[in-house]
Amino acid sequence: MGMKNISVFLSFPFLFLLTFISFHAQTKADENRVYIVYMGSAASSSPRSKNSLRNDHAHLLKSVLRRKANAVVHTYRHGFSGFAARLSEEEARSIAHKPGVVSVFPDPLLKLHTTQSWDFLKYQTALEIDSNPNSISGAANGFSSVSANGSDTIVGILDTGIWPESESFSDKDMGPIPSRWKGTCMKSDDFSSSNCNRKLIGARYYDTSESDDTETEDGSPRDSQGHGSHVAATAAGSIVQGASYYGVAAGTAKGGSPTSRIAVYKVCSSEGCLGSAILAAFDDAIADGVDVLSLSLGSPIEYEPELSSDPIAIGAFHAVEQGITVVCSAGNDGPSSETVVNAAPWIVTVAATTIDRDFESDVVLGGNKAIKGRGINFSELQKSPVHPLIYAGSAGEGDARNCDANSMVAEKIKGKIVMCDTNDDNYSRNEQTDAVKSLGGVGIIFQEKNPGVVVYISTALPATVVSVKDGLDILSYINSTRNPVATILATATVTKVQPAPIVAYFSSRGPSHGTRNILKPDIAAPGVNILAAWMANDTGITLEGKESPLFNVISGTSMACPHVSGIAATVKSQNPTWGPSAIRSALITTATQTDNLGAPITTDSNSTATPYDYGAGEVRTTGPLQPGLVYETDTIDYLNYLCYYGYSISQIKTIARTAPKEFACPKDSNADYISNINYPSIAISNFNGKKTKNVSRRVTNVAGDGETVFTATVDAPTGLSVTVIPDKLEFSKNNQKLSYQVVFSSTTSSPKGGMFGSLTWTNGKNKVRSPFVVSI
Repeated sequence: MGMKNISVFLSFPFLFLLTFISFHAQTKADENRVYIVYMGSAASSSPRSKNSLRNDHAHLLKSVLRRKANAVVHTYRHGFSGFAARLSEEEARSIAHKPGVVSVFPDPLLKLHTTQSWDFLKYQTALEIDSNPNSISGAANGFSSVSANGSDTIVGILDTGIWPESESFSDKDMGPIPSRWKGTCMKSDDFSSSNCNRKLIGARYYDTSESDDTETEDGSPRDSQGHGSHVAATAAGSIVQGASYYGVAAGTAKGGSPTSRIAVYKVCSSEGCLGSAILAAFDDAIADGVDVLSLSLGSPIEYEPELSSDPIAIGAFHAVEQGITVVCSAGNDGPSSETVVNAAPWIVTVAATTIDRDFESDVVLGGNKAIKGRGINFSELQKSPVHPLIYAGSAGEGDARNCDANSMVAEKIKGKIVMCDTNDDNYSRNEQTDAVKSLGGVGIIFQEKNPGVVVYISTALPATVVSVKDGLDILSYINSTRNPVATILATATVTKVQPAPIVAYFSSRGPSHGTRNILKPDIAAPGVNILAAWMANDTGITLEGKESPLFNVISGTSMACPHVSGIAATVKSQNPTWGPSAIRSALITTATQTDNLGAPITTDSNSTATPYDYGAGEVRTTGPLQPGLVYETDTIDYLNYLCYYGYSISQIKTIARTAPKEFACPKDSNADYISNINYPSIAISNFNGKKTKNVSRRVTNVAGDGETVFTATVDAPTGLSVTVIPDKLEFSKNNQKLSYQVVFSSTTSSPKGGMFGSLTWTNGKNKVRSPFVVSI
């Protein structure tokens, strides 16, 4: 669909005086649509002063309501100021010039980024723990005594809602709801206050439709997609023994912080996730009192908003101001570079990796030659190869090779296993499977150039995926045999797969398109073939003649994000005074870069992974509890980031209530100085080798030993000299802060782009590792 750009001018000079926003080509200039009016900080320093509005906010709201009584869709007042309203383009332009307005932009439609995983992470940890897989004690879950103390930590989930009856949200043995909780359990036709409990303590829903019709099927906190339930259970689901998808992936399902509380904010429907609803959820969550917010969603890669028009970046900024850790998925647009989203420095951005489990469904040809395939199916075909086999391209003309229903001849398909090509994006696997089934086929084999690691689940027919190389072997067998036969075996769950983890091909890569001076993604976590809770009425994944499953296996950075959210909640429970940046630092500096073979983590293409693929590496479950040192990114760091990014001092003081009165932007503000923000990783751009680059960092001693000495070691690539000044940090007490500098210089006249290395501080007990990236 064609697009056209218009500009909405801000109330003062900002990023070349305008923000570019997109309209659908058919949108008329005078047609009303929803705009978000962002006005920066809230009226009060307390997010629970629910009835107070800034004067300019209140005045602007009144003027809009005078023109049209039902124009306002959402009002933001707790964590920040603003509103969403149905406006004409002319009205939006006019409001953008009003006092106190930071930006005005059309309501964007964002998208979702779609339990063995915890056991795998547990075994990857550097700390020794109980590895008894049958125990459900805290230690066996990989968190030692952490889980028992996590019950007052509240994890907020912005997603598609929740299926409250799932056993993953049972409140068995949980204590009273924390008295500080100020949230609510909203009612609807299919959701009552009794659906909430001591585990699921809050449930809100928002208008998730782009139409004016308020009677939508999503007027309820109940999950109508399954995604939200899966994410919530992965982050903080209760322990459920005997979980599986019809016996596949069987084991104990549990969240990262199984005794934390859950609050859900339904902001997404089958259409997507509206920015206005996302901001409303942030605003409510800040007032409700959550500790961690988890968002497995983000902007489409073709829509790259500036900070001023990014609802997740805006909401997250104000949440972090209030001490809430915000964790987001990196996106599913990999493996291309510069595809990472949710890359603001106050957000923890998560990439996706595999775990040590796979789902094998082999093809057996005549002569009992077995070819490895991947898929989840429940084949009732005979185990011996007796079923006729055909290549789809031989069963018709035109697009028959893609298993196109209108191109294949039914008589040639009936009773046979069919091998399909999959190099045409116009055909989905489900469409191809349905086509083969409709013509009487008994099984389907997909051959793919890059079969990847994501499993295909088929309930319609026995189905499996093989590589193109193996597909050629199957095709050769078909062409050389008078009566080719085969069978597809039912899925076998394979564990202890090596190597693992591997960075998933779909996981979005860095660097960020916004700036190369902050390393994104921050960290990686399991996001491939993850089993977790699901809505119990999904006929699309239900086997014929069976009840709908209570768990499902899905993939995406959507699944990686809540793994980190759960660990963040665990860290918060053990360190209740730590702010979001200390928690983020603990996650990043204790990550691992080695797989279960003891080798460097790789990508699915077998290349060694870099920080642009997985940030600091794979997250650990217990390492962040004992990080040794933390990098605390304070208010001034974020304000300087806004200065370096191009905001004026007047804008910054409108946006951030925490800005000191005396704060002023550095005289020499440019994007290169973003590298000096006190971030736990280091990223430098525009490095031509002619000049040295200096960055400074500040660390806080949380090793717990009082007096301790940390020594620096550097792993630098060829062509780059890295010097740490001083190379020893001598602490005399806990919580003491010390600073150091890192000097980067080239040892060659022609430095190469994308140079990767690390700086590690050690005291004999703790290793505090910071990855660095230097680009030209």
